[in-house]
Amino acid sequence: METRLCVAVLFGGRSGEHEVSLRSAASVTATLARHHDVLPILIDHQGRWLLQPSGTAQPTGGTAVFVVPGPHDRGRLRRLADASVAAEPDVYFPLVHGTFGEDGTLQGLLELVGLPYVGAGVLGSAAGMDKAAMKALFTHAGLPLGPYRVLRGRDALAEQDALAALGLPVFVKPANMGSSVGISKVCTQEEFSAALGKALDYDHKLVVERAIDAREIEVSVLGGEDPEVSVPGEVVPDREFYDYDSKYAAKSATRLLIPAALDSPLMERARALARQAFLAIDGYGFARVDLFLERGSARLLVNEINTIPGFTSISMFPKLWEASGLSSVELVARLVQLAIERHARRSSLRTEQQP
Repeated sequence: METRLCVAVLFGGRSGEHEVSLRSAASVTATLARHHDVLPILIDHQGRWLLQPSGTAQPTGGTAVFVVPGPHDRGRLRRLADASVAAEPDVYFPLVHGTFGEDGTLQGLLELVGLPYVGAGVLGSAAGMDKAAMKALFTHAGLPLGPYRVLRGRDALAEQDALAALGLPVFVKPANMGSSVGISKVCTQEEFSAALGKALDYDHKLVVERAIDAREIEVSVLGGEDPEVSVPGEVVPDREFYDYDSKYAAKSATRLLIPAALDSPLMERARALARQAFLAIDGYGFARVDLFLERGSARLLVNEINTIPGFTSISMFPKLWEASGLSSVELVARLVQLAIERHARRSSLRTEQQP
């Protein structure tokens, strides 16, 4: 007889990617419900946890709940009104994209709670969210990257040095943000200041990258210390670069080519780089690695890794696994199982010194 675990799906969150998370959660809760009992928990823009009764993620509504940050309460969801027990999850499934969810903060809380949770741990999540830290780890691992500079706040001299080193055009990005939120392509020196101001609305640390004439290749990763990688896919944006509207707008004409039209050596090189990037940040569970295939040289460069990739019905992450022979139902079941396996291993470690 099938054992139906109770899976609490955390979605929404206090970030510019709140709406993207709603879409991911709607897809995942529907898929999880095939074999598990599902507890949708909306984290609203104010950071409140709202337990929803329907089993399917909704954009609003729910009972305010909290968890005790200690393993003695076994991750129970308690009503904020009177601390009574509202639900008892077996596993947590974070689907909060961006800050306060994908950046290690939520994972730190779940570590204190002491229940299994899906996805990367504190270190992998933090490194995967912070583009500056991510690129430093990629560099240390010997992965090929495009030229970039890190800026902290407004500093006229550092900004001039960055443009002198990188040339134009460049991309200006908040270090801690995803889904192309706050990103600008800068083609003239006059546009640079406005792009910095836009990015600084989302983070005090910025990454400036040389714009590379390249095809955009993506690979999905699944597993732990010995991860599996999917077939590569290619994103063909419907505009100059793959911005937020190109990704998510209903009228977007962006195309996802699965598998990507690559010869066999390039395909295997893309898969190898994705696996190395996942290991370089101490990834776990799932991720999507974005690569550049430079036109003219055919060099593959690592752009970034997403430790909670988009999981909507049109997202590249599940589509790549489907093309690799793993259905969405099998995929979410594997993610839950990976969470349980990691928790069992971590629970076997000593937490007190013994003679």
